Amino acid sequence: MRQTLDITGGLPRHRGKPGDFTADRRVLVLIGMALLVGSLGAGAAWMLLKLIALVTNLVWFGHISTENASLANAHPGIWMVLAPALGGLVIGLMARFGSEKIRGHGIPEAIEAILIGGSRMQPKVAILKPLSSAVSIGSGGPFGAEGPIIMTGGAIGSIFAQCFHLTAAERKTLLVAGAAAGMTAIFGTPIAAVLLAVELLLFEWKPRSFLPVVTGAVISAAWRPLLFGTGPLFPFAERPDLPWWGLAAAIGVGIVAGLQSGLMTRLLYAAEDLFDHVPLHWMWWPMLGGLVVGLGGLVDPRALGVGYDVIADLLSGHMVRDEAIRLLLVKSAIWVIALASGTSGGVLAPLLILGGTAGWMEGLVLPGGASFWALVGMAAMMGGTMRSPLTGVMFAIELTGNIDMLLPLLAATGAAHAVTVLLLKRSILTEKIARRGQHITREYAIDPFELLRAADVMVTNVDTLPVDMPIDAAVAFFTSDERRHKSYPVVAADGRLTGMVTRADVLRWRTEGDHQAATLDDVVSDTSAVVAHPDDVLGRVADLMVASDLGRLPVVDRASHRVVGLVARKDLLRIRAVVNAQEEDRNAYFLREKTLVPEARIAEGQPL
Repeated sequence: MRQTLDITGGLPRHRGKPGDFTADRRVLVLIGMALLVGSLGAGAAWMLLKLIALVTNLVWFGHISTENASLANAHPGIWMVLAPALGGLVIGLMARFGSEKIRGHGIPEAIEAILIGGSRMQPKVAILKPLSSAVSIGSGGPFGAEGPIIMTGGAIGSIFAQCFHLTAAERKTLLVAGAAAGMTAIFGTPIAAVLLAVELLLFEWKPRSFLPVVTGAVISAAWRPLLFGTGPLFPFAERPDLPWWGLAAAIGVGIVAGLQSGLMTRLLYAAEDLFDHVPLHWMWWPMLGGLVVGLGGLVDPRALGVGYDVIADLLSGHMVRDEAIRLLLVKSAIWVIALASGTSGGVLAPLLILGGTAGWMEGLVLPGGASFWALVGMAAMMGGTMRSPLTGVMFAIELTGNIDMLLPLLAATGAAHAVTVLLLKRSILTEKIARRGQHITREYAIDPFELLRAADVMVTNVDTLPVDMPIDAAVAFFTSDERRHKSYPVVAADGRLTGMVTRADVLRWRTEGDHQAATLDDVVSDTSAVVAHPDDVLGRVADLMVASDLGRLPVVDRASHRVVGLVARKDLLRIRAVVNAQEEDRNAYFLREKTLVPEARIAEGQPL
């Protein structure tokens, strides 16, 4: 009995009828797991901040306390130079004999684990990263806690996921859920944390990852009042009355922030290149960076540490011009050198301070007040440097609780993003990964294989072999001097598919030599054929080819099983040409030629 076999039921995608999303009930399992991962991420954030406060009080003020302390009250002296250096030495030892993954600000390492490491992170990273960051920041390092907590929360999610039978994509979802939970707990910005996940970490836009990440951020936000209190971290209630050209001024501030971001990025990696030429093992580099940090602290002690008090002063107006200039210069220098040395710490808080200080000084000559423009500069600097403009906007709004700032924030952040994208091929986050030989793209697009169907690319004039063809004739056909395909559909008189014949089959028959009196009907009648249908999306067709290791796939009518076309690998590869044509061809629609090239026919949904 002749039969055809559709093996698509065993494929991992396109199950059932195609729809808007590929999510199934498995997402409910991930949401349940994200509840626990989000809670653990919030707890890790609380521990990290307490550790930073403990080290800060112990190093600078000589007493044991977990209350936040500002280094503005630290006494300048020889200890101010030695403390960051000793902290850097401890971090170097932890990195060399513990895990090298704790070096840097953590976000590139999280991205690398997601894209290259199968979203697997080692348990010791979850322990050493917060410890090293506490030592670095507590001893005066000019960093924030967000990078370390993203790394730590991600490690918690990854470790938890590795305890279960999950795919790499599912592990990635829980890793990012932990990272978003940690950021939410520290800053009280759940929407910005989710947007950061989408713009920076997930590398996809799917319900199966989005919903668990939202769950992790929401549960972390629910824990936050118990751990850190309620309300925005930096309340800002001003509602400036801007003139008609106010948005143009916001764009100008964004452009300046973009240029500032580009400069800081180039300086950072230039400093890293300089450290590569230091004739010492990299274990000693954080100590050298710490010496520079300490010298900067002698010039301006407020440049040391996280600097949340500086952000508060910028937004409250408790800042003077000379102090702002000194802070901008010193903070920029020590942050670049310290981060380039490979110590442990985050970039977000320094970016807020640097962008906010520049915006504050611009606000001295712009309408609306210096504090208003400081907030605009913070968002623009964050969005431009991290290439996450929506995150920058929502982060500033949630951080201050001021929704009235939305439009100028969006204008400034968009302008900063445009400047950095046009000036720099890589961001401060991806340049490090690129230097390790990995290429990363941050652009999302619809897969054309999910839009086009087999009928759009299949060849309709199909070369077939008749079912009553003798084996000797088939052998002669395949072994003739004429160039032949590697496989052909075998069809009955009414056009129904009965099987496929490949060159390998013919060579085997020729070797065996016992099929001379047989026909193709005798040989392929019991052979199962893998088929596609005209309405199958090309993603399904490609999966069929991979699963069956076939280079050519017959396309049959669902009802009659008659062969209506054939799809080859080269037909799938032509889709790449279609995508490139859509990106590069610039033709006026009403001036185009009436006869479209094949690529244009595909692009317009017309069959070839």
